This record gives sequence, C-alpha cells and structure tokens, in this order.
Amino acid sequence: MTPSRDISRLIEIMAQLRTPVTGCPWDIEQNFATIAPYTIEEAYEVADAIARSDFEDLKDELGDLLLQVVYHARMAEEQNAFAFGDVVEAITKKLIRRHPHVFADKDGNIASAGVKSAWERIKAEEKAERAARRPPNETSPSSLLSTVKAGQPALTRAMELQRKASSVGFDWNDPRAVLNKIREEADEIEAALDRGDSDELASETGDLMFALVNLARHVGADPEMALRHANTKFDRRFGYIERALASQGRAPEAATLEEMDALWDEAKANETPSSSRPSER
Repeated sequence: MTPSRDISRLIEIMAQLRTPVTGCPWDIEQNFATIAPYTIEEAYEVADAIARSDFEDLKDELGDLLLQVVYHARMAEEQNAFAFGDVVEAITKKLIRRHPHVFADKDGNIASAGVKSAWERIKAEEKAERAARRPPNETSPSSLLSTVKAGQPALTRAMELQRKASSVGFDWNDPRAVLNKIREEADEIEAALDRGDSDELASETGDLMFALVNLARHVGADPEMALRHANTKFDRRFGYIERALASQGRAPEAATLEEMDALWDEAKANETPSSSRPSER
C-alpha cells in the first residue's frame, strides 16, 4: 500500500484497517460513538491551523478531518447503511439544490439578498422532507429553536439559540442589562457555594456561561474566538512565569502563589497592545 492523491486509496486503506483479523485491532473495535470525539477534535484542529495561518499544518489537519469522514462512512458501509459515495452524492445534491442561481438555468443570477432568502427557503424544504421521512412517533412539534443543531459546540449553540430568540424580540436591548444578568448569576453561584450543593453549582455555572455568551453577542464578539484568545493569553503569561522562575533555577512548584502572581503582573505589563487584543484573522 502506497500513498496517493486519489481518494479511493484512502477508502481502501480504511477498509483494510477495519478488516477483521488482518486489520488494526484498535481501528476494528471502534464505533460511531467512540470516534465522534475525535471528529470534533479534528475540526477544532483545522480551525486552529487557520487561526495561525499555518497552511502546511492546515493541509495535514484537513487530511485528519477527511479521515474522520471516511472512517464513519466505512463503519456505515459495514452495517449496510451507506457508503462514502453516498456521502459525496448527498452533499453534491444539497449544494446543487441550494444554489439554483448557479446551477439552474431557469433562475439565472440573483442578488446576494435573494441568495440568502432562497437558501433559507430551500433549507426549510429540506427540513420538512427529513421530518416526513421520520416515523410518526419521532416527529416533534415545530419550534423556532428546533433549527439550531444540538451537536455543535456548546458556545456556538448558545449563541445560535440566543440569535433565534432575538429574532422574535426575546432579547435585551442594552448590553448593560446583560451585564446585570451576569452579576445576578454570579450572586446565585455564591449562594450555591454557601449551600455546598455540587449539582446546583454546576447548573448555576452553566447559567453564568450562557449569560456571558449573551454579552459577547451583544458587544459583537464571537465567544469561541474570545475564549481562544483568553486561552492564548493565559498560555503566554504562564509561560513567562515558568521562564522567569527557571532563570532563578526554580520550578513553579517551588514558588509561592504571591511570587507567581507578581510575575503574572510583570508578563501582563510587558505585553504590547496588539498582543492583548484578539486576532482578526
């Protein structure tokens, strides 16, 4: 087996890895549920490579993500559900249907505003068709929020749920009102701490995070990217602490919290304005 630019080779390799007895024991024992976390992780790795403008890394990460698609398709084929070709056919059919201004001669070219309305109309039609294919007992009443996909990251889904509710007027008009809600949620966490109820603390923490996403939406910030930037800042500043201590022949474990806090403040003070702002890439 040799590397190839042909997708069929990747499909063949995946089939061989999943072949009983002669394949890879780890790959053979996996199922949709055990592979799903890797699929999500690889999508994040793609986003990270894009944020860093690392195209060599992006090439590799896109390959890892493509492997996830091939992996799921192979497991489905083993269950006689569908194969990789069916996945390709489904997405090409969807793209053609959702772009009548490009692929259907009868419609011709339309303005960008018309493209969006056509896209929403066609997606609604597709949703209705999927609902019609489900057994009667699986069909639930239509809801404004039912179009928000449950499988996406929690931060993204919180943003989308809030946007949908806002479209019918269920929203605050002032970011300061959201800030008041954040303070209210923080007070509820403090009360839960006094009671020592771990379940209540988890619930109240979730409410606080939901409110923070709402604030991000109101001030025009993407919560996922804002948190990524905060992670980068923490990583950078803690690295400064480690390097400063290492120059003294010490490890963080040997330093006091007060010493590390002082070094943290030094790291923060030494940052340039550009390093303290979210990247616009």
